[in-house]
Amino acid sequence: ADSLATTSVSLANQANELFTDTRTLTASTAENLDLAGVLLDAFGATLSFTRVKALVITAAAANTNDVVVGGHATAAFAPMFGAATDTVVVKPGGTFVLVAPDATGYPVVATTADMLTVTNSAGGTSVTYTIAIVGTV
Repeated sequence: ADSLATTSVSLANQANELFTDTRTLTASTAENLDLAGVLLDAFGATLSFTRVKALVITAAAANTNDVVVGGHATAAFAPMFGAATDTVVVKPGGTFVLVAPDATGYPVVATTADMLTVTNSAGGTSVTYTIAIVGTV
């Protein structure tokens, strides 16, 4: 019989969880993706990332506005930025890719450094983006 087991991983180039989704934000809105205890995996189980090994965000080519990543006011997941208020602008049809293949990756700290903010840069139209987060729990 075959079995599937998820074990704790802590070495370079290893991860044990994946979150992926295509999402839409209405004009001039933002959403906060809580990386520690709110997102669901493909089986409906709650994910609580402790480390992010890869983050990929692709803005739909049909978008008029940009997709802005980062900048949560109080609990930013921002170890890849110089400051918690920093952001990355993903142009329509563009992709933001972040990979940390080492053992530590980018740490997620529940309640203090676990919110990934994604914002529609302007009014008038909605934006659609696809996100993939690979990490450890």
